[in-house]
Amino acid sequence: MASKTSTVESSDLDVSQFRRTPFYCEENVYFLCKKLCTNRLADAGGADLFVVFISNEKKQIPLWHQKASKRADGLVLWDYHVICIQRKIEGEFPFLVWDLDSALPLPLPLGSYVSQAIRPSFQISPEYQRLFRIIHAPILFRHFASDRRHMKDSNGNWMAKPPDYEAIVAEDGTMHNLYEYIEIKTDDVYSNKTIDVKDAVFSRKLGAVANDLEEFFTQIL
Repeated sequence: MASKTSTVESSDLDVSQFRRTPFYCEENVYFLCKKLCTNRLADAGGADLFVVFISNEKKQIPLWHQKASKRADGLVLWDYHVICIQRKIEGEFPFLVWDLDSALPLPLPLGSYVSQAIRPSFQISPEYQRLFRIIHAPILFRHFASDRRHMKDSNGNWMAKPPDYEAIVAEDGTMHNLYEYIEIKTDDVYSNKTIDVKDAVFSRKLGAVANDLEEFFTQIL
């Protein structure tokens, strides 16, 4: 199994080169994408990168093999999670997943990540079904902002220690719009009758929402 899911990048990759602050997955992925571009592991402008916000209306999504878990299977019930998916023109696997909060190899082919971390075959209640907001990385770089207010309690105390670098500010000066990205409803899921999914991902600030990650990416090959 290990040889099937490994990649050239993962065999030579020093994971410590990427910034990672527990419980700040949106910032981890933002700077991961920037680093991939800088290190030439991705297109210089991020054209082959997609940022995926995972959540649902209940704000409770199960994911397995997460470093934050205290369980043997790595299960965590997140309110939301964020990963990066890279499109590869060459190689056996057309899409790779980068999840710095996962205990799985980095990066991992999309199919392997879905089967091990998302586990669609695992029977869960409909209210815990995962929804995926997919945004082209260059668009996210322009619009996304977070001043970390969501990580403070009602008394203004940090619920988890913040990163030691400045918060992300959007190019237009916006200080915080994380909630726009993680508010994901079943009614937001695209259908061929409502939008051109490929156009939405490559042009819209908030991308497009899907309920099946692998099926979604087959449409933007």
